[in-house]
Parts: sequence; structure tokens; C-alpha cells
Amino acid sequence: MENKANNMKNKFQSLTEDSSFVNAIQGLQDFVLNTAADCDMAYDWVCDQAECSSFVCDKLAWDMFYDAWETAAA
Repeated sequence: MENKANNMKNKFQSLTEDSSFVNAIQGLQDFVLNTAADCDMAYDWVCDQAECSSFVCDKLAWDMFYDAWETAAA
């Protein structure tokens, strides 16, 4: 029987479960409204706030970001 650590090593954890990322997404609308940030600038800001280098390969996080940015930029 495999131990729990071996079962967990291949599991992906989305940044959508990270409180720093979620807080950055929640603050994104104010950031975009105050700076007229384009998508690239908003992406960089979220990475800075969440202290991550990238989340473009995390589909759930990317979708959460893009939906929030698109709403704010409208």
C-alpha cells in the first residue's frame, strides 16, 4: 500500500486555493480602475501581489484572473 505522500506527489493544486492569489483577484478591479491596466499589466500585478512567477499554465487561476480583469476593464 502506498503512503499518503506518494499519493499526493502527482496532485496539482491550483492557485485558486491560495489566499494571496484570491486576495489579489479581489483587489484587481480597484487596481484596473485606478490605473487603466491592460491585461499584461494586470497579470504582472497579480503575480506580484500573489508572490508567484506565473499562473498562465493554471487554467483555473487564469480563468479566474481573466474573468475578473475583463469585468473590470469593461
